[in-house]
Amino acid sequence: MRRDQLEHAIRTACQIIGHEAVVVVGSQSILGSFAEDELPQEATMSIEIDILPLVDDGDETARLADLIEGVAGEWSPFEEQHGFSIDGVDLETAVLPNGWRGRLVKVQNANTAAAAGEPQYIGWCLGKEDLCVAKLCAFREKDQNFVAALLDAGLVDAEVIAKRLLEVPMKHHSSAQSALAWLAAKG
Repeated sequence: MRRDQLEHAIRTACQIIGHEAVVVVGSQSILGSFAEDELPQEATMSIEIDILPLVDDGDETARLADLIEGVAGEWSPFEEQHGFSIDGVDLETAVLPNGWRGRLVKVQNANTAAAAGEPQYIGWCLGKEDLCVAKLCAFREKDQNFVAALLDAGLVDAEVIAKRLLEVPMKHHSSAQSALAWLAAKG
C-alpha cells in the first residue's frame, strides 16, 4: 500500500459517511508516520484500510462502519477499481492504550480534498507505538511480523510499546501480558 492510496481511502470514507474526519486504526495507519519507501515491505503488504468513523455513539459508529464496508469493502466495485478495500470498524476492533487519541497523526492534504475549494477531509492515524500495541494485542502471526519488521528497522521504540501495553483497558490485560512476553523475547 502507498500513502496516496491511504489518502484516497480517507477521502472516500469521509464522503461515504458524510463526515469530515475518520480514524485509521489498522496497519496502514503507519503511513501517517512514514512514507512507504521508509518502511519495510511487511509494513505495507495489506490491501485493506481499517477506518473508524469519528462519532460518540456506538450504534451510529456501527452503522457508519457498515456503510463504509458496503460501499468500499472487500469484493466491492471500489476494491476492483482501486486494488484495495476500506473496512469500516468500531472501537472494539483494536485494543488501544490510554491516551491514544492525543497521539493521533493527522493526514490532510490536497489528496484528501473532495474538490478544489471544498473543505479537506482529515484522516487521523494511530501513532506508531499505539499501532504496535493494537497489533500485539491481536497477537496474530501477521501482526507479530508487522511489529517485528518495524522494530528491526528501528522505526518504533520497544520501551514505549511495553509501557503502553501496561495502559490498555483491564479487560485486555491477558492479551497485553502475552504481548509483553513476546516483546521481551524479541528484544
